Amino acid sequence: MSDLPQGEEKARRVRSMFDRIAGRYDLVNRVMTLGLDVGWRRRAVRELRLPGGALVADLACGTGDLCTELRRSGYLAVGFDFSFGMLGAATTQAPLVAADVLRLPLRDASVDGATCGFALRNVVDLEALFVEVARVVRPGGRIALLEASRPEHPVLRAGHAIYFGRIVPLIGGALSDREAYRYLPTSLGYLPPPPAILSMLADAGFPDARRLRLLGGAAQLLVGTRA
Repeated sequence: MSDLPQGEEKARRVRSMFDRIAGRYDLVNRVMTLGLDVGWRRRAVRELRLPGGALVADLACGTGDLCTELRRSGYLAVGFDFSFGMLGAATTQAPLVAADVLRLPLRDASVDGATCGFALRNVVDLEALFVEVARVVRPGGRIALLEASRPEHPVLRAGHAIYFGRIVPLIGGALSDREAYRYLPTSLGYLPPPPAILSMLADAGFPDARRLRLLGGAAQLLVGTRA
């Protein structure tokens, strides 16, 4: 991870990158995941298991795909992102707020749930993010956080390394921004091992946090209940 940007430099570069790729972000997502990202978002929303009309904060909402799924499932959604480019390219009907997800403009225990789609590795401080999520989610509320991952099975892991490390940058370069889609695979290096992530969530206030593997572990869904 030493060659990846840290701190404020990371935040600056991530914001600039997402501003650049916003216009074709959804297209590249569909192509590089073969459309599987749509189902993964729906699974995340199902795992919330909240009553209809519950208020859910979508963190690093991007163009609003998860917000749209939340609304389709009967939830009230509000999205937060610090990339003006992504917010400007959003198509969701949910309200969106320009904000750093490490400092959410929300009162304590003011939302029923929180989601995040493939952005955990892009925050400056993952542990601080979980603490902030725990602050704004009410006791009994739920979280569903989607993120990329590496399969544990050696054969799947090798295939994933080739596809995510070599093919995805080619797809991103052809359809959008080559530099950005070189960064995205390497950014997996920011993620701690799964047990460490679950420990962070438990310490933050989600003691029942668990990890669901998707597509053999190519993606992961972190779910939990606020104590």
